[in-house]
Parts: sequence; structure tokens; C-alpha cells
Amino acid sequence: MTTQRAPGSKIYDDEGDLLVEADRRSDRVILLPSGDPKQATAESDRIRIPWGQHLLADLLAGRYRTVVCGVNDVDNTHGILGELLELVITSQWTVKTATSYAKVFHESVALHAADDHEPFVLKYDLDQLLIFGILRPRGREHFTLEDMTRGFTTVTKMLAGRRERLPVASVSFLGAKSNRLIGPDRQEPSFETVLRTMYDAGFRGDVYPTMAMWQSAPTGVFATYPFPESLDVMRTGGS
Repeated sequence: MTTQRAPGSKIYDDEGDLLVEADRRSDRVILLPSGDPKQATAESDRIRIPWGQHLLADLLAGRYRTVVCGVNDVDNTHGILGELLELVITSQWTVKTATSYAKVFHESVALHAADDHEPFVLKYDLDQLLIFGILRPRGREHFTLEDMTRGFTTVTKMLAGRRERLPVASVSFLGAKSNRLIGPDRQEPSFETVLRTMYDAGFRGDVYPTMAMWQSAPTGVFATYPFPESLDVMRTGGS
């Protein structure tokens, strides 16, 4: 059966549109449009979600000045921080020194600022890229949503008025190997919950979904947060 397409809506040259039709075995997303482009404002009032894009490739290509991720004082080998430090050969930071810095920072806090609220945000300057590492609280093997609120509140302050630190992207903290995010029910929260937490803390950069989320079809996804109000209407039984 041949799919009917509206005139002028071709995506690929020649017969590409028919050749690239996906099936349920394909990793894919169904991107849903939302919002009115004519209502654009100069203010940063949303989080962008770059579906189908590779964060490491975009960072190395210089598409962002700053990236937000997690860091701990034990082992960052398998996290995004470790991968970046391995790939950016011009950096004087290594995975070992970055982890040691986190450990020394924790020890300093324990001595001089034990009453401060964690987590803290450590800054790693790789010259071509600035990393804001939200420090996982000592003695814990994961982040909580409260940690995310505090961390991204600090990140927002560190970005305020600093145009040289923009544009900024963040990992979603979901599916993490080194710094997992766990909700109150001891399970990973939804992507929507993570986005809401970041947004409420003032963050307005890009947030990259995990590659596992590329298998979300047939569930449709949106490219920006906040999501359209129609989603809440549907959840309450409206249409």
C-alpha cells in the first residue's frame, strides 16, 4: 500500500521517502509539532530537546560552550565527563585528576563548610569547552531530584549574565552509568519529571535524551519543554 503525501512535503530526493519508511524494528522517534512560531519571543522561555542528535559529536564540533553533567569523587570513567576528557586531547584534565579534584573538594567542604547544602557544581575548563559537573553528594551512589533542583539552581546562577558561557547543553541524567538519578520510589523518574525539575530551577539550555529514548515510537515526543497544555487535558480525560 502506497502512503499518500501532501504535495511539496517530500523529505528525500528521488524515491527516498518510500525507501526510508521505518518499521517497528527501527530505533526511531515520532516528533510532534507544538506551539505557534509566530509567537516567538527574545526571552529564553523553553528547554530544547535535540532528538536524534549525538551529544558527544555536537560538543566536539563546538556547537556548545558549556555542558552540564554529573561528577563523583570515586570513579567517572564510564560517565560523559570521562568520555569528554578522553576525547578532548588539548585538555590538561584527565579522568583521574577530575575525580581527585572532586574528592579534594568534598574533603575541603567537610572541614570548612559542613553545613552547606550539597550538591556543589565543579567547573572544568577544557579551553574549547566548559564543563559544569554537579557533584554527587558524598557517600551516595546516585542523585535525587532534590539534588537536581539544587544543582541546576546553581548552574542557572553561573550562567546568568555570562553570554560567553552560552549556548549550554545538559545530559538528562537518565540511564547514567556513573551518576544515576533515582526518584522517591527508588526508580528512575520520567524524562518529563527531569525536564520539569530543570525548568523550575531556571535552566533554559538544551537537554539531550538518552539514546534508549530513540526507541519511543509509537509514542510521540515533543522537541521543547514545557509540553503543550493539550497533554494535561488528555491526562485528565479531556479531548
